[in-house]
Amino acid sequence: MSTGSSLPSLKAFAADAPAGDDFYTPPIPLPDGAPGDPIHVRRLDNPAAAVPGGENWLVLHRSEGVDGGPVATSGIVALPDRTAHPVPEGGYPLISWAHGTVGAANRCAPSRDRGDTGASPMNAYPLTLLGHFLDQGWAVAMTDYEALGTGTAEHLHPYLCGRSEAMGVLDIVTAARGLFPGEIGERYAIVGHSQGGQAALFAAHHAPGRVEGLAGVAAIAPANHLLGLVRAGALFDQVNSGFAFTPLLLAGAIGGDPTIDPEQVLAPRAFQELWPHVRDRSRAGLSRPDSWGGIQGNEQFRAGYPAAPNTHQAKFDRQVAAMNPDLPITVPVRITQAADDERVSADPAPLLGTDALVEELTETNRSRANVLYRRYEPGAVPADEPLGIHFATIGHDTPELTEWLAALLEGGSADGG
Repeated sequence: MSTGSSLPSLKAFAADAPAGDDFYTPPIPLPDGAPGDPIHVRRLDNPAAAVPGGENWLVLHRSEGVDGGPVATSGIVALPDRTAHPVPEGGYPLISWAHGTVGAANRCAPSRDRGDTGASPMNAYPLTLLGHFLDQGWAVAMTDYEALGTGTAEHLHPYLCGRSEAMGVLDIVTAARGLFPGEIGERYAIVGHSQGGQAALFAAHHAPGRVEGLAGVAAIAPANHLLGLVRAGALFDQVNSGFAFTPLLLAGAIGGDPTIDPEQVLAPRAFQELWPHVRDRSRAGLSRPDSWGGIQGNEQFRAGYPAAPNTHQAKFDRQVAAMNPDLPITVPVRITQAADDERVSADPAPLLGTDALVEELTETNRSRANVLYRRYEPGAVPADEPLGIHFATIGHDTPELTEWLAALLEGGSADGG
């Protein structure tokens, strides 16, 4: 693992950083080094992406890709206002934030989105929470995930591939510590929402032996039990904006198993007309009627699916099943869910949702008794939130989440941990 003393100074990195979006194109080959070693660093010059009230830095660092090889991953490191919050002894505690679904297009990456994409509202919403973390005197690291912001025609974001996401969430912690030695400390927590809630759980699972100092993990409305949803959607005889997730899940499945041929998974029209949209549209753009939001569920896949999947569809199913974050985790776990969330469901009977995930996590971690579930019942979250109940849960849960994190980051214990 790298240390601050072995790295060039922050000033030297900033002086050498490419301008504009060239920042996101890593040198070929990548510089030698270890996961978390910075490649490029500069002051963030994108106000739309900045965590309010903080000192924001754009970072491109070494990480580990879904295939186990080295990759360059982008993100943001934000420090509190040092006047209001002088650096404490041992450095600022750190929150590693895992973001929700925005799509797979580079311009939708949180650090790269300039407020002019279909992902912009989704990227903007959590900034209030992250600014609140800075106000507590905690630093924040925000990964873009593998190949989101830095993707190429040959390297698409492996959506919901748990280990890939985990490497981004964890390695940016190492990058932050190396860039700000003495200012960012050894104690950190992981917090994520939606896709990021699932990523947070995977990151907590992979943290031991890779990035030490993890105090706890909080997952807000984490993506879970996706295979059941995909299979049910494949039988639906109407259009639905939620089918925007089909190409993203297929991109993730291909990341986990490159032998999957999307042409053999998808119906001819879906493959020829709609599959290419995954490279340049946000999730919201994929939901439009001229894209995946305009196709019937039973027109998405080649004939036979889901009852009699072909070889490639069966491999797709295995990859999607592996995205469920039922994992051994050694630190306190806090799961938050609104009972009436329509994007990530608590109990979408006869399918499985977050209630079932909590039962699974509790059983998997039975010897540790470290899983706390905060379930908000209908009416608890304001109905007039502009992005609906799925995002509203973030704001509503902020006071309780902050109290739980503070107990952990200050070295104490939290309920359920």
